[in-house]
Amino acid sequence: MRSIWKGAITFGLVNVPVKLYSATEDHDVSLHQVHDADGGRIRYQRKCEICGKVVDYEHIDKAYDDGDRTVVITGDDLKSLPEERSREIDVLEFVPSDQVDPIMLDRSYFLEPDGTSPKAYVLLRRTLEETDRTAIVHFSLRQKTRLAALRVRGDVLMLQTLLWDDEVREARFPALEKQTRISDKELDMSSSLVDSLSDDFEPADFSDDYQEELRQLIDAKLEEGESLDTDATFGEKPEDDDGEGGEVIDLMEALRRSVETNRSGGHRKPTKKPAAAEKPAAEKPAAKKPATKKQAGKKPAAKKPAAKKKPASSTSEKKPAPEKKAAPEKKAS
Repeated sequence: MRSIWKGAITFGLVNVPVKLYSATEDHDVSLHQVHDADGGRIRYQRKCEICGKVVDYEHIDKAYDDGDRTVVITGDDLKSLPEERSREIDVLEFVPSDQVDPIMLDRSYFLEPDGTSPKAYVLLRRTLEETDRTAIVHFSLRQKTRLAALRVRGDVLMLQTLLWDDEVREARFPALEKQTRISDKELDMSSSLVDSLSDDFEPADFSDDYQEELRQLIDAKLEEGESLDTDATFGEKPEDDDGEGGEVIDLMEALRRSVETNRSGGHRKPTKKPAAAEKPAAEKPAAKKPATKKQAGKKPAAKKPAAKKKPASSTSEKKPAPEKKAAPEKKAS
């Protein structure tokens, strides 16, 4: 990682030298635009309206137009602003951490101690941890004045820039102003659904399916070219097998069926953990002979009789096998 800014956190007379690093990065596949007729690259050019020449970034300044007049602001003009010259992250106040509304969080940065001794850095980190406080700070970065939350993440101090109050829109929807009656039964059933989906959040359990499929598509196109059959590459989209394909109108019925589906390990699509991954493995083998190995792992291999007796394997799991021939009766005895 390369630092993008150097400065110091200041609170009271304490000065904590730090380096700033971007804490996040984009993992999206990079695509560019082409002409659909011949595949030619589409490029955007910065062309001057007066002389018609294409202009390099180094020769571009900024300007403000009030409708009547235009004022050109050069790079040197911007650097002359007192805020732009400042290299301090000023602590304005320490607030309870739960008072920082997540909607205000913008970009995230790591802070590394910069100096011979990290003592002041560690002291500030420990103080924030033990008091469960977040520092609200003010600093300048990339020609903008920023408000930010300074907090602890593991053993590192983290800076998260905040949106200004007037940048957060108010949500006013007429539908939410109407009186809506929620019954106790609906609330209980909804709580049961939440319970059935409850787990500890592990970010590594989730993946960006779209980007993975996009990479798969690119690899397949590189291999097969324009003759690629996308249906063969990705297979048919699995349908929701509810038994009844229609829309569920009744809220209680929708909640009840959702609870049952999730308890049986049905819809846990985004995660890598779910038992849904084992289900297909159990069904596939039943259609092919190689499954004998997997079933031998599950039950004693005594159940190897011919492919006819597949039903017997399902009844043997249920144990009460009333209507079966001699084999199940032997098991019962």
